[in-house]
Amino acid sequence: MSGNPLTNPNWAPELADTVERVVGKVRDTATTKAVVVVRGLVFGIVCGLVGLAAFALTIILCTKLLQTLVNIGGWVDSDSSVWVSYMLMGGILVLAGAFCMHKRHSPHLEG
Repeated sequence: MSGNPLTNPNWAPELADTVERVVGKVRDTATTKAVVVVRGLVFGIVCGLVGLAAFALTIILCTKLLQTLVNIGGWVDSDSSVWVSYMLMGGILVLAGAFCMHKRHSPHLEG
């Protein structure tokens, strides 16, 4: 009888191979998918934080560039160029926000 462990000399290696195959299959299906999901979450969070920092630095850079551009003409002094640049950047951001708010609704389906 091949199923009897007392008379089958290959019973232990066959059982070890079966256990190794089953454990490997479970590891591949469970662990590999979990690793992919966790990597996606970590990379997504890191990219989101880097994107947020890049956005904030871009706004600061644009504000400083607006201060320089307003001050170049000489028609606004350096103290007033600060608040003028803030007002211009605020207006640009308000317009961008209004555009995004306008685009957020899908068209109503009539039917």
